[in-house]
Amino acid sequence: ERLLTSKMRQILATRSVAIPEGVTVEAKCRTVTVTGPRGSLTRKFGHLNVDMQKISDSELKVDLWFGTLKQRACIRTVCSHVENMITGVTKGFLYKMRFCYAHFPIIVAIEQRNVEIRNFLGEKRVRRVALLDGVDAVRTDNVKDQIELSGNDIVAVSLTAARIQQATRVRNKDIRKFLDGIYVSEKTTIVLDED
Repeated sequence: ERLLTSKMRQILATRSVAIPEGVTVEAKCRTVTVTGPRGSLTRKFGHLNVDMQKISDSELKVDLWFGTLKQRACIRTVCSHVENMITGVTKGFLYKMRFCYAHFPIIVAIEQRNVEIRNFLGEKRVRRVALLDGVDAVRTDNVKDQIELSGNDIVAVSLTAARIQQATRVRNKDIRKFLDGIYVSEKTTIVLDED
């Protein structure tokens, strides 16, 4: 018996994204621009073979013709990215990070566009993490040992949070015992829902 080497392809896979009122979405040459009350975001999807069409002012359709299983998985990814862009220009994203330490207090200062971390595990070295464009950082007034990262682009906000967390990785010690670091404690939006 001869084994089939060709992959099973689906003729048409499609998914759509709902566009809320007050938000405009433009899709041209697989470049999506989303504009809303908080600003505008642009993202390129040129590396994916998907067909993007704006059916109406309230719906964006993403099609993939003759796609394999892994190619079809990209449709939902694209739709999720567009939905995150819509959330960003309407509500914005807010990541809260807490400082955890057993003995040496972590000292964090926000200087210009940098987050400076001092006294981590008692080290003299100053760790500096640059804030990405469109991301703002503030120390929380009413909560001790917390900073808040906010912005419209979820990629920039989450990447900044990841860089801050990775700057305080414990090296050459037992990480089960040395739990010091700056960790994401809450992910939410700047504009909270009414419920």
